[in-house]
Amino acid sequence: MANNLGVTSRDEDYSAWYNELVEKAGLAEHSAVRGCMVIKPHGYAIWELMQRALDDMFKETGHENAYFPLLVPKSFMSREAEHVEGFAKECAVVTHYRLKNSDDGSGVTVDPTAKLEEEYIIRPTSETIIWNTYKGWIQSYRDLPILINQWANVMRWERRTRLFLRTSEFLWQEGHTAHASWQEAEEEARTMLEVYRRFAEDFMAVPVLTGTKSEGEKFAGAEHTYCIEALVQDGRAIQAGTSHHLGQNFAKAFDVKFQNQQGELEYVYATSWGVSTRLIGTVIMAHSDDRGLVLPPRLAPVHVVIVPIGKGDDRVRVITAADNLAEQIKLAGWDGVRVRVKVDKREKESPGFKFNDWELKGACVRIELGPRDLDGGECPVAVRHKEGKQNIALTDLPTFVGRALSDLQSELFKLALERREANTRRVESWEEFQAAFAGEGGAGFVLAHWDGTTETEARIAEATKATIRCIPLSPLEPSDEEPGTCILTGKPSKQRVVFAKAY
Repeated sequence: MANNLGVTSRDEDYSAWYNELVEKAGLAEHSAVRGCMVIKPHGYAIWELMQRALDDMFKETGHENAYFPLLVPKSFMSREAEHVEGFAKECAVVTHYRLKNSDDGSGVTVDPTAKLEEEYIIRPTSETIIWNTYKGWIQSYRDLPILINQWANVMRWERRTRLFLRTSEFLWQEGHTAHASWQEAEEEARTMLEVYRRFAEDFMAVPVLTGTKSEGEKFAGAEHTYCIEALVQDGRAIQAGTSHHLGQNFAKAFDVKFQNQQGELEYVYATSWGVSTRLIGTVIMAHSDDRGLVLPPRLAPVHVVIVPIGKGDDRVRVITAADNLAEQIKLAGWDGVRVRVKVDKREKESPGFKFNDWELKGACVRIELGPRDLDGGECPVAVRHKEGKQNIALTDLPTFVGRALSDLQSELFKLALERREANTRRVESWEEFQAAFAGEGGAGFVLAHWDGTTETEARIAEATKATIRCIPLSPLEPSDEEPGTCILTGKPSKQRVVFAKAY
């Protein structure tokens, strides 16, 4: 059943709720290109805020931005065997460089005489083109480290897509670094994992588990992959970011060597790391409700909306007061930035429509301002995550807004953490494990023993649709690090790992 916003409730159909909310809140829509999306201004504003925060964090850790080509020669993809195997089925291929008018005049067709000597791949990720470039940049240990980040789009030909969470084309950042030693590369991979953890928890208000991926789940071409894993309201997991220690695999594939301090030639060590627009989907699924978006203030495009109420001369007076109030709130600031304030001056829509509309779009604080409020010196204020309204003195509003935004940011994290803890459990047997994942919905995080083999991992996933989300870097409980026996095979297990159904 849809609510008065026309959005299906979460309890009735979580998937439908999410899809409808993304579109009705004006975040994104499906495009004419199969599997691709149009990110609308309200959705892109969230991505810009994510970019700004992450970019500052990257630069604080010594990284610089650069840009590399969209097209990758097909031969590059063949140089690292595990990498090409991992991405081969997802690659979009460019075979010709020109169109021509069709002979029957019905439009254009591919010019058969314009076939490329070597096809290009639209980048699914950029390791190959970047490491071919790094070969010309690196000769000596003095050229290292190279700490580069790229903001870009990539293409992975997905069969089943969902706005933000999984689309054929998506926006992301991808870091690619080069180092003189294995240990330096390891420190880089762990540093960026921590950057992602801090961003998820401090900006997205989403608690995450940090850990390593299993051999079956790691990035194609990596020695090992670190990840952050989030749990959303329906009990499913989302891989929110990854950081890969690539060892010397790509340096060997592209013959990238450097002269070390002893004058010897050796291959460079590498990392890569990235997050994408799926973070927007993660935020939506972690916090929003049946009334619409609930956004953490650090990532909300609109902190405060002021809805002027009145007609004729009253309307003019109220709008003038609303503009003045907006400036006062902006200047008061919050969290080191100007408060993002919108005065809704639309004339055709009723105040009630505007209230629902801004609730749907996730405005953190709504101020309702009419002539009686001006005369009385106070007005009704609604904070997005709380029921009802409260009257606040007009002179107190700048201070009230700052407190409300701080409370909303911290309370969203607290609620998400409580939800994750309530939906995290441990099982001892295969029967318990199967029961936990019975049905179509998510089951939260389930910690269980596993014998460490890819074969057992695949059997568990086939039987239950649950996959190993991570091998935790630090135990959720001390007993999680104790050895045990695999739930499926009964063979020895070093520690519990985290299973979940995932998006």
